[in-house]
Amino acid sequence: MDKLKWKKVGSEHVIQDEWIDFRKETYELPDGTVSGPYYAFSRKSYAVIAAVDTEGKFLCVRQYRYGISEVTCEFAAGGIEVTGHRPSEAEALHAAKRELKEETGYVSDTWKHLLTIPSSATMNDDYAYIYLALNCHRVSEQKLDATEFLNVETYTEKELEEMIQTGKFQQAVHVLAYELVCRELYR
Repeated sequence: MDKLKWKKVGSEHVIQDEWIDFRKETYELPDGTVSGPYYAFSRKSYAVIAAVDTEGKFLCVRQYRYGISEVTCEFAAGGIEVTGHRPSEAEALHAAKRELKEETGYVSDTWKHLLTIPSSATMNDDYAYIYLALNCHRVSEQKLDATEFLNVETYTEKELEEMIQTGKFQQAVHVLAYELVCRELYR
């Protein structure tokens, strides 16, 4: 494995602010060749919550995603508020509970961590912490951030499966979360 590892020999910050650290990097490859530039970025890790309400329906949010210029349907999700290290399980679960309540007004007493996975190992160093929340029930109105405009919707397993198959549930990590939940609950 060590024979495959690249050695970073240069790094230049292209943009660095509270949201992202975008870098241009140069590496020495295993054969000694120096190659670059390779672009990489750091951002906050985040929690994705596959939430199921007391009627067995999935809680989803619909919101605009500027990356693809579309309104998408996805699970509630949000950044884990830590800096300087990979979030702990406790920090990630705290963020998951916060985001579910803020984005949907729902809470759960039944949580299960399903997977922690790099969001896109090719270019960025953040992780997606995927959770299942069962028996969710509404306790409040949404408490959205200033830039969040989203609607809460519920879907049966069959409806969500059809949305995935027809490209109407598009976030890759959220599709993975759905598949993990189905493996956990239905298969």
